Amino acid sequence: MLNHIVDVAGVRVGHAGDARLASGVTVVLFDRPATAGVDIRGGGPGTRETDLLDPARTVDAIDALVLSGGSAFGLDAASGAQAALREQGRGFAVRDARVPIVPGAILFDLLNGGDKNWGRYPPYRELGYDATKAAGHDTALGSVGAGLGATTVNLKGGIGSASARTSGGITVGAIVAVNAVGSVTVGNGPHFWAGPFEHGREFGGCGFPAQMPPEAQLPRMKGGAMENTTLAIVATDAALSKARCQRLAVMAQDGMARAIFPVHTPYDGDVVFAAATGTKPLTDPPFEMAELGALAASVLARAIARGVYEAKALPFRGAQPAWKDRFS
Repeated sequence: MLNHIVDVAGVRVGHAGDARLASGVTVVLFDRPATAGVDIRGGGPGTRETDLLDPARTVDAIDALVLSGGSAFGLDAASGAQAALREQGRGFAVRDARVPIVPGAILFDLLNGGDKNWGRYPPYRELGYDATKAAGHDTALGSVGAGLGATTVNLKGGIGSASARTSGGITVGAIVAVNAVGSVTVGNGPHFWAGPFEHGREFGGCGFPAQMPPEAQLPRMKGGAMENTTLAIVATDAALSKARCQRLAVMAQDGMARAIFPVHTPYDGDVVFAAATGTKPLTDPPFEMAELGALAASVLARAIARGVYEAKALPFRGAQPAWKDRFS
């Protein structure tokens, strides 16, 4: 176990980013088409192909999921991922045609100090292509891929991941790009809201404060309130229908509430995708779904804290500090 979403067999991850742009793309690629669902809680989401994930829709499986910076410009990243997958002959078959199915979501990082003067066309299509071609067992965290330009109210955000196994041996993992309007840490100290769920010292081992600081109970939000969104993907090797994937995404959203305060605001576009590779059938579906969803929420909370813990500050004047710059 690498404590990463790639612990789910058949799941690969690729990152691509541009340091001058201070933005990037993360792709989660499935070796075989995976069943998927989605749950959207933020008030300002930016998504592609999420309607297709409704259990009533025709297409049953997807080839990849894309998380991107760049706000609405970043929706182009999924086109780059499609191009890479088409070169591999992958996609939903319609007679002789194949259409790669690549849902995605975006976060806002346009005002983080990077050079966004890209000319006529934004660079996210090529970043999506590069991230897909690079997909493997990449366990890089922090300021990489879609987390390269991510921020929170007080600290640099980034890519986080974590994993766990159920009592029956089913694996669940999460990967998240943390760009929240609120805070992942408690008050002005080093403690993470997700502290009670930490495994070992995966995000510093600070635990939870013995007494809640009064200032921590007052929501803090970025001055530029529209510059946000936390994007997550939860994956499992269980065999799930689209409806059960959607339920898994709903339960995993509790992980955001455990790790970010405030969350799901009108200024966020918070999205959780859930995907199942289908190699392990459920023997007791109601119980196993309850256990899987509970673990997914904890895994996502841990991944969010790790994304901030592992991040590095951007090299621009006025950039937010990284957690390790302030507390290590």
